Amino acid sequence: MASLPTLSKSFPGWVFFCYCCCLLLLLTSSLPLKGTSTAHHACRLRKVNFQQLYIRNRTYTLAKMASASDKDTDNRLIGQQLFVNIRENNRCYLMKRVVEFVVKDVLLTEVKNRYPYVEEVAQFLAFLTSELSGCQFSGKREHIEKNLEQMKNKMEQLGENGKTKAIGELDLLFDYMENACTDAPKKGGNKKKN
Repeated sequence: MASLPTLSKSFPGWVFFCYCCCLLLLLTSSLPLKGTSTAHHACRLRKVNFQQLYIRNRTYTLAKMASASDKDTDNRLIGQQLFVNIRENNRCYLMKRVVEFVVKDVLLTEVKNRYPYVEEVAQFLAFLTSELSGCQFSGKREHIEKNLEQMKNKMEQLGENGKTKAIGELDLLFDYMENACTDAPKKGGNKKKN
């Protein structure tokens, strides 16, 4: 029983030590603090998704092949006009919607038989949108819907060439999605196309 008084003298020290350790664990925890939103993080993709040379090359090659068949050099489907009146924190959500449309209404239609790599690129883009499944808009949605509808209408007006143009701009779509949805966008803006 001689050790009981020794143990009772150090007990407050142990309590203080355990309290400090728990506090340190809480501060370094990756859990969001109460009252903070995780919506911002749901609209983020890892940069490594865009650094895969294989899929980047497939996407850019497919775009180059289709743009060679594109007779309309005056119109653009994917460009800065998509971001008119769109707050920066909603740009990734908008790009998610654009990619969903391009995959469903362009890449997975009859055009997939005309170009190589379409299915691989479609699978990759579908993977990106699934990674953004929790990404939601904040604020008013009307500008997002209006800009998306304008893009769809322009593609429809171009007829069959609209799908060719959309495929020819996959490289732009890739770059715009990377810039809008990664934490560290590329310096120097988006690639310009003639």
